[in-house]
Amino acid sequence: MRIAFNIRTPAVAGLFTTALLAAGCAGTPTKAPPAANSAVRDSIAALALKMVGVPYRYGGSDPDEGFDCSGLVYYAYTSNGRAIPRTSRSQFDAARKITLDQAAEADLLFFSDQEKLSHVGIYLGAGRFIHAPSTGGHVRIERIDDPYYQRHLVAVGQLLP
Repeated sequence: MRIAFNIRTPAVAGLFTTALLAAGCAGTPTKAPPAANSAVRDSIAALALKMVGVPYRYGGSDPDEGFDCSGLVYYAYTSNGRAIPRTSRSQFDAARKITLDQAAEADLLFFSDQEKLSHVGIYLGAGRFIHAPSTGGHVRIERIDDPYYQRHLVAVGQLLP
């Protein structure tokens, strides 16, 4: 089973934009002040950056034991007072989808293997993201313009306003 969408496809990006605009008309959103959002985003990114070098561990969500990809996201967000789902699929389902051009620090990048959603990382800005890649690896920073990540990127999502 292949994931059937790609935010880089103009038609899909248009559908996301239409859905986002329609959702915005559904009521009066309550948002934290922009400065508060920026401070939370900065704090999430800073905490994730402190985890560079922590080893990968499947199911891990603690710096003392290691992280898997969604565990790193979970740790960075919950340590900053944000309740979020634990798994990459649940994080994907909870995130408001945006384009890569709209991504801000602490937004999430979702990747697929050949069959399913399989990975998540935290966007740092300036084309960089942080993630816990795989068994034998460690938390590290990558560039989203790397051909491998470009090929496997399926969505960008926001869990913060």
